[in-house]
Amino acid sequence: MTGQPPDEHGERALREPSDVMPPAFWAFHDLYHQAYFEYAYVQLGHQVTADKLVDQTFVFLAVIWQQVTARDNPEAFAWRLLKERVASELEAQGRDAAALETLAFERAIRAACNPILDGFRDEFRAQVTELEDGLGLYAAMARLPERQFDVMVLQFALGFTTKRTALVMGVCEATVRSTRRAAKRRLAADLGLQAGEDTHDEE
Repeated sequence: MTGQPPDEHGERALREPSDVMPPAFWAFHDLYHQAYFEYAYVQLGHQVTADKLVDQTFVFLAVIWQQVTARDNPEAFAWRLLKERVASELEAQGRDAAALETLAFERAIRAACNPILDGFRDEFRAQVTELEDGLGLYAAMARLPERQFDVMVLQFALGFTTKRTALVMGVCEATVRSTRRAAKRRLAADLGLQAGEDTHDEE
């Protein structure tokens, strides 16, 4: 999945301050723009809307770049800002962030659930018939705490590595792994199963 180039207005708004923006800003932009777009698109289900929201987010980051870099964790701040803007857009549309109301979101949930479902299927063969359609797992995913939900979507739906997930969210890799384990345990408990060992790490 790739985002469309910024529209003319967004491109101009970003490029006009280029003479004064340090290379660090553009490095940050290049590192996180695609990830932000993919997450926004999953939530919003509309490519143009996601592109515009992400471009506007980076314009705002450019305006306050000095304050951003003065923070202890600029990545976490930018991630939180993106999520707040996505939530505001969903609210304006009368939708919740964790709701199967867009095709993109439904596909992401399914993509995230399939490998988890496979793990449960391997471990709990006798109970697999109850999980074949995955509906219980989809609903359980939507009930996860915010950070657990983000980790599961970024890793299982969007295919991000533990390292890239950590970079995007502004947390350490150990936090991603522990959050993923907690999410799997919660999902299993919600489905009346016992979570097995987390073997997702690719490092």
